[in-house]
Amino acid sequence: MLLRSSRAAGPWGRLPPPLLLVALAACAARASEITFELPDNAKQCFYEEIVQGTKCTLEFQVITGGHYDVDCRLEDPDGTVLYKEMKKQYDSFTFTASRNGTYKFCFSNEFSTFTHKTVYFDFQVGEDPPLFPSENRVTALTQMESACVSIHEALKSVIDYQTHFRLREAQGRSRAEDLNTRVAYWSIGEAIILLVVSIGQVFLLKSFFSDKRTTTTRVGS
Repeated sequence: MLLRSSRAAGPWGRLPPPLLLVALAACAARASEITFELPDNAKQCFYEEIVQGTKCTLEFQVITGGHYDVDCRLEDPDGTVLYKEMKKQYDSFTFTASRNGTYKFCFSNEFSTFTHKTVYFDFQVGEDPPLFPSENRVTALTQMESACVSIHEALKSVIDYQTHFRLREAQGRSRAEDLNTRVAYWSIGEAIILLVVSIGQVFLLKSFFSDKRTTTTRVGS
C-alpha cells in the first residue's frame, strides 16, 4: 500500500497523527479504510500512486463533530481537480486514472472554528482479481465453482453493509452522547435556578412577617 498522508495545520498548531483502523491490500486491487481525527481549522491530505487506466473509488463519511460535514477535494498528478465538494456529510466518487502518477485527495475542516470532526474514508484502487484465475478457459465453470463465485460476491456485499451500519451506529452513538450531555447541563441549570428562586422566595416571605420597629423623636421646647 503506497498511501501516504500529509497534514496542514491551522492557527492551533500541529495536528495529532491520524488513527489507522483498517488497511487492506490485494495483489491486483488495493483498498484503504481509514478513520482519523480532523481538528478545527485543519486540513488532511493523502497521496496514492496510481497506474493509468486503473478504476478507483473514493467514499467518505463524517462520523462525529459539528454538523457532520467536511470539504473534500481530489486532484490528479497535474493538479487538475477531479472532484470537489463543500460541506458534505458523505459521498462517493468513481474515476479512471488518465495518467500515471501521484493522486491527491484532501479533507478540510478549515471552515470550522470550534468543532473537530471524525472522518472515515474508503479508497479502492483497481478491481478485485477473479476468484478463479483460469476463468477465461474454454471449459465452463463447474457448479461448485459457480457457487463459490456467488458466495464470494455475497460476502463482499455483506462486508459493505457491515461497514455502513457500523458507521451509522457510531454516528448515532455520538449524537446520543451529545444529546445526553446537553440534557445533563440543562438539568443542572434548572436545578440551580430552582434553588435560587426558592431561597429568594423564603427571604421575600420572611420580610413580609418581620416586625418593623418604629422610632419616635421628641422635640424639646
